[in-house]
Amino acid sequence: MYLGIDLGTSAVKVVLVDDAQTITGSAEEALAPARPKPSWSEDDPDSWIAAVERALDRLRAEHPAAVAATRAIGLSGQMHGALLLDAGDRPLRPAILWNDGRAAAEAAELAEHSAALNRRLGVAAMAGFTAPKIVWLARHEPQVLAKTRRLLLPKDFVRLHLSGDFVTDVSDAAGTWLLDQQARRWDDEAVALCGVDPAWLPPILESPAPAGRLRSALARRWGMRDDIVIAAGAGDVAAGGLSIGAIRPGDAFISLGTSAQFFTVASAHQPDPERAVHAFCHALPATWFRMAALLNGASVLAAAAQWTGGADIGGLLEETEKTFTGPSPLLALPYLSGERTPHNRPDLRGAIIGLDATTQPTDIVQAMLEAVAFSLADALNVLRGAGSTVETAGLIGGGARSTFWAKLIASATGVELVKYEASDRGPAYGAARLARLSVSGEDASSVAVVPPIERIVKPEAALADAYQGRLEAFRSLYRALAPEFSRQS
Repeated sequence: MYLGIDLGTSAVKVVLVDDAQTITGSAEEALAPARPKPSWSEDDPDSWIAAVERALDRLRAEHPAAVAATRAIGLSGQMHGALLLDAGDRPLRPAILWNDGRAAAEAAELAEHSAALNRRLGVAAMAGFTAPKIVWLARHEPQVLAKTRRLLLPKDFVRLHLSGDFVTDVSDAAGTWLLDQQARRWDDEAVALCGVDPAWLPPILESPAPAGRLRSALARRWGMRDDIVIAAGAGDVAAGGLSIGAIRPGDAFISLGTSAQFFTVASAHQPDPERAVHAFCHALPATWFRMAALLNGASVLAAAAQWTGGADIGGLLEETEKTFTGPSPLLALPYLSGERTPHNRPDLRGAIIGLDATTQPTDIVQAMLEAVAFSLADALNVLRGAGSTVETAGLIGGGARSTFWAKLIASATGVELVKYEASDRGPAYGAARLARLSVSGEDASSVAVVPPIERIVKPEAALADAYQGRLEAFRSLYRALAPEFSRQS
């Protein structure tokens, strides 16, 4: 039995996976990040620990024998966070999250430093990355950096609690803008440029490597054996790739969680920072990926539900599907948290045009669903321009639960989407696979296999044709409003 823990933005998800790679138990605990100022996004690291412990307490209560049979734990988590610890390993301030845009000016300055550095680090600096946040803190909260002794990524704070080990993995480190992606080690030039003390940085391991053991007190609490290995783990996107067997060059998938990503596997580091393509280390040795990163995914649906007074997101989706007759009469921009690929604009915001007295909540929901689909079409356009060929892609993340949304995305992008069993728990499942690799000695290709297919969603020809005109209107709306967002920021 293997345990996978995924520290997401809105929830902690935990799965138990047996030797046949079947999920035998799962638990989920909600998180509530804060937005104390416009464009800021923070969370209390202690709330992550409490959520993990509640999830494992519940899993133990519901599946005691399976939990007792666990051999190893794998970790996955939201990337790019900046978590600073003092000499006692306590957080000095709330963690600054991936969708925080306060460091836009600092990122722009770093991005101009050196084209060679951008290529080595995989992409030009962006506000959400860890390194620009450190530069921002140096300018605005120097007292915090003066007390800093460790810099950790979110999932690695969970590891510190579980095992006491100060470690990260290559795929999560890849998103800091401090990693030499080809060499898979901290980049001395970037570290110095950003004012990071090298002593703050954890050692880097490959994702399947053993990285410690569960503390004995926690093992007793959850009825586990006393030799539980904790794998190095992975950033959530890379772990999601492992969950569906996306480990070979050309494999592709869309991750539709709080944010969204269009991901393709590569056999070498292939940077293209000019197109805002992220070229990062994958969660297996000698493997990399190229990714279009979108800051707005299923979070847009949650926002639309809030605007329309719909407490039940699932019910809103069902009503929207029932009333669907074709492209929405409304046109929306989904950039509630800014955007990375292809715009690299943390100042962007959402918009809806076409409202009139007859507009219904379902019209607004459909417009936002389509806006994310059009953003993914833009992402695919960038990846293809950078040399990636994508005709079929997996679909994972919480948004993968909706076949209706998958139909809109497939038709807007022209890509056939494959939904796999348990695809909504992809990163946690991928983390469980890393846990298995950390103790089994198996070849990764025999563990990171393609899971059973639940459904294939193909583009609908008539809808795809109709969306081509709407996609051009979507891009035109962005061009028209982009200057206004600059003036508002």
